[in-house]
Amino acid sequence: MIEINLIPDVKQELLGAKRIRAYVMSAAVIAGVVAVSVVVLMALYLFTVQGLRSKFIGDAINSKGSQLNSIKDLSNMLTIQNQLSKLTDLHNSKNIDSRMFDLLIAINPAQPNDVKVSSAKIDADSKTITVQGQAANGYEAAESLKKTILSTAITYQAADGKTVTSALTKDVSTSEMSYGEDATGKKVLRFTMSFIYGDDFFARSSKNAIITRPDTKNVTDSFLRVPQSLFDQRATNPGEGQ
Repeated sequence: MIEINLIPDVKQELLGAKRIRAYVMSAAVIAGVVAVSVVVLMALYLFTVQGLRSKFIGDAINSKGSQLNSIKDLSNMLTIQNQLSKLTDLHNSKNIDSRMFDLLIAINPAQPNDVKVSSAKIDADSKTITVQGQAANGYEAAESLKKTILSTAITYQAADGKTVTSALTKDVSTSEMSYGEDATGKKVLRFTMSFIYGDDFFARSSKNAIITRPDTKNVTDSFLRVPQSLFDQRATNPGEGQ
């Protein structure tokens, strides 16, 4: 059987182009319908659903507000609850100032350069410790005390469980050095030493703290009690005690 194509190539190309145009127009119409539908749905959600949701939330807020306003002394209750919620943070931020006694034991040199402490103060704002003391061995004892302070450190367990060793201070200043008489009339050197301590030295977060110096291993209260011989009255100028 013989078939003869009587449609020229140009006619076939024209028919193909028309089919393609029909497909494109159909796709464009469908896309337009979908876009219009999306816009309509979004408008319905925005103006209807959101409006109803906002009204529902507003009514709930007003209802809860009326209930709270009906409670007597509400402001006082909220104030107390707020203060109670901060108790734990305030407790954790408190310093353990009792470590000061361990520190005084640690920094006191061995005889004959031991010193008597007449006053010890902690300034938490400036993180400064000021010690007033006196020593029978004069300037040698004062210098020994200064070097001991510079070599004293604290070893503790940090929050992450690691063991940390931190120096007590990097600098010690000495002032008000003069000779006087103690309660027995003995000539002693009076002096005042001050230094800035690190944040971790008195921090409650420094767990299992151990205060050490080169010639001692542990001077915490669990190992050593505070001796009364560490403290003494401030020496007076010659003649004042008579």
